[in-house]
Amino acid sequence: MNILDTIIKTIREEVQSVRDKDPAAKSTFEILINYSGLHAVLFHRAAHWFYQKKLYFIARTISQFSRLVTGIEIHPGAKIGKGLLIDHGSGVVIGETAEIGDNCLIYQGVTLGGTGKESGKRHPTLGNNVMVGAGARVLGPFKVGDNAKIAANAVVLEEVPPNATAVGVPARIVRVKGKRVQDLDQVHIPDPVSQELCRQRMKIELLEAQLKALREKE
Repeated sequence: MNILDTIIKTIREEVQSVRDKDPAAKSTFEILINYSGLHAVLFHRAAHWFYQKKLYFIARTISQFSRLVTGIEIHPGAKIGKGLLIDHGSGVVIGETAEIGDNCLIYQGVTLGGTGKESGKRHPTLGNNVMVGAGARVLGPFKVGDNAKIAANAVVLEEVPPNATAVGVPARIVRVKGKRVQDLDQVHIPDPVSQELCRQRMKIELLEAQLKALREKE
């Protein structure tokens, strides 16, 4: 009975979270039947329980079934607080070491992704009351602070402070505690893609110089 009570309580809390955040929600019945984001979160609760018990095959089977049904992929190892709303949901990916605080809101197409490291903490941590807009990518083992907002299609590669708003590719902080950040130098923002291309070009030029020197010796 204790387990059943816990399950019922969890479902009620998740449904109430949807009702609080989504003005389109008309009734509890509609939410239970039609909201794929709710289904994905509930499936994840079950998968995560088995994951904690080290029953990894069962956990992954549940998560893969959830992905098939909802279009939302949440690794069973991810830690998710109460009241998460995945709105619309299609294409959302949440990695194994990701952590999500309470009462967060995630829109469709969001990725909470890793850095490519083989082990350890690879995915981001979201604080409480964080909103991540449609299509945003949050990549790496850093923290997004409480009450932060990530704009649609932003690519976040470093820590976001609490109460801040991040926009762009790569993302930059434009607001903190509701106040616009004054230093918005869009010319000198570090671009990791450009930096990597520059490094690769320098390596190629160095190799070409070495190859030319070898040919001249022959």
